[in-house]
Order: sequence, then structure tokens, then C-alpha cells
Amino acid sequence: MNDSIFLDQLRVFLARPGNRSPHNNFLGLEIVHLEHARAVLRVPYDARLAGNATTGVLHGGVITTAIDSACGVSVITALGKRMGIATLDLRIDYLKPAQPGQAVTAAAHCYKVTRNICFVRAIAYHADRDDPIANCAASFMITSLEPAGPALDEAAP
Repeated sequence: MNDSIFLDQLRVFLARPGNRSPHNNFLGLEIVHLEHARAVLRVPYDARLAGNATTGVLHGGVITTAIDSACGVSVITALGKRMGIATLDLRIDYLKPAQPGQAVTAAAHCYKVTRNICFVRAIAYHADRDDPIANCAASFMITSLEPAGPALDEAAP
């Protein structure tokens, strides 16, 4: 299957809430952009996700989830097929707090794929990629050469 067909099928698959984790559904995680070895995801601002109700600043775990999810999707797009993967290492440097009322975007690039491990860089930001909230270096282990879950064309409604 060529890369373009796979990416189109992956977009359709991930757009269905039944094919995403309940946690990502709760966060409202949205796919913004997919291409080979790259993924951009967004979490819309929701006051329920604030780590501090007084300031409204998003909880750091929301940003971590957005980054980890973007990294994982970038690995799948780099592999060109759905395979079992697991986060092996996720190092995040928080550079500044997220601004209340603003969506958080996570952009990831899987820059190296080996037989067993994939390496990824990512950032989280509001509107300006050059003013990141957080920076990430991650590695993912390929756990299975078989797809995890239903096939792209057997996706839940």
C-alpha cells in the first residue's frame, strides 16, 4: 500500500471516537495534520482540564498526553502500517505554562526508525511553533509486527 493511501485510511480510522483511547476522547484530542513520519494533534482548551482551577492553566498531564499521542502517531506514519508500539522513553522539558483559554498543539517528527526502536522529537505550543510550551525527545519500541486492534478498514463507527 502506498504512503498516501495509508495516511488517508489512518485519518479516517483515527477520526472515529471508537478507535481512539477513552482518555484521548475525554481530552478532545484532534488530528490536525498527518504526513509520513509526522503528526500534529491538538487539545482544545477546556477549563475541566486545568491543573489549577484558580489560574485555569492546563494540567501538565494533558500536555504530556498530547505529546505522547502525537509521537506515537508519527511513529505509525513512519512505519507505514499499523503495528504494535509502546512508549519506551519520553523526556519532556516544560518551558513555560500553557495559557488559559488556548488550545495546545503537539507536533511530532519520527526522525529515525530501526528494526526495534523509533526515535521522535516533538514540541507543544499554542499558536507559534517558535514559542513552545514544552520540548520532547522520545523513543518507541516496536512490540509487534502485527496491527494492534482492528484493521483500518474494520474500524468502529
